[in-house]
Amino acid sequence: MTTLHITVGDREQLRENALQFVQDVEDDDQDGKATLQFGTYDDFVDSLTPLRLNLIRAIAEETPESMREAARLVERDVSDVHSDLKQLEVLGILTLEEGGPGGAIQPVVPFDRIEVHIDYPLIDDGDADSAPASA
Repeated sequence: MTTLHITVGDREQLRENALQFVQDVEDDDQDGKATLQFGTYDDFVDSLTPLRLNLIRAIAEETPESMREAARLVERDVSDVHSDLKQLEVLGILTLEEGGPGGAIQPVVPFDRIEVHIDYPLIDDGDADSAPASA
């Protein structure tokens, strides 16, 4: 099973994850890991709207042969779906492959599952991470 791991927030953790990813790439030790990181919750919800998540699921389940067929699956306008597919491709959540019927572009989701970790502090503690630990 191929899982896309999405992390949101905690900039220090994002930095550590990025450094670990680079190290894993250098060591060729990725084990099929795919990670998408958002710096803020707002970035996350702006990028992965309920309509886009529904589109991702429909493509993963039904494997449409074209953008037009994907739009029919989710009962949405083709131009809106096209725009969403382009954004999802930029994020790395899916690919748009040439060679569908009649030269159509086929959306492909290479994941079976999406897991999301959200760090959402309720109180701004400023530089609490840099303060010395108390005994």
